[in-house]
Amino acid sequence: MRLFVGLGNPGARHQGNRHNIGFIAIDAIARRHGFSSWRRRFQGATAEGAIDGERVVLLKPATYMNESGRAVGEAMRFFKMDLGDLGVFHDELELPPGKVRVKVGGGIAGHNGLRSITAHLGPDFQRVRIGIGHPGNKKLVSNYVLGDFAKFEEDWLAKLLEGIAEGAPALAEGDGSVLSNAVSRRLAPPKPERKKPAAEAEKAAPAPQAAAARPEPDPEPVAERDPQSMLQRLAEKFR
Repeated sequence: MRLFVGLGNPGARHQGNRHNIGFIAIDAIARRHGFSSWRRRFQGATAEGAIDGERVVLLKPATYMNESGRAVGEAMRFFKMDLGDLGVFHDELELPPGKVRVKVGGGIAGHNGLRSITAHLGPDFQRVRIGIGHPGNKKLVSNYVLGDFAKFEEDWLAKLLEGIAEGAPALAEGDGSVLSNAVSRRLAPPKPERKKPAAEAEKAAPAPQAAAARPEPDPEPVAERDPQSMLQRLAEKFR
């Protein structure tokens, strides 16, 4: 049995914050793997289900970030779990946007959620570090992490969530590398096409007299403005 915890702050005004990527990630896992509805429990919200036969409980603490350890500790004691059964999804300033690294133990790097969990339970739990990038100036960090993801970030965010949801079965068995690789495959840029040697290209080219004029393509239709929020649109991808 595993406990996956997403770190974030409760309430509608924090829903799309970069600091809430932990909440957003386990929401994606719940949708992809058909978990139960969320219910109030352990000073937070939980959903339960099975991933490839492994029972998993998802938890979103409602204690605010700097008291996350209270909710996590209560759930761990209830289920009689060890630290090895705990996986925590959280935002990571020191990783580029969309980059994911999984490790066990380590420092807190100024993250209040990790600080609280470490204070209550100790440091030796699995961390799923989800890169959100750094604003470049320490004075801007607070506003940056508590700001919403921008519209131009929707593409990489959707691919990130798909990779996390796909890699969740391996993570439930303790293998974080599969999850990291699943995210990387989705975010990796396409390989450039191999250029043909000049002689080969000349041989393959049609004779001038045989070339037919191609009609101009129709202009692309202009997409209407989507009234849904970014998170609503991302949620639709997992239904």
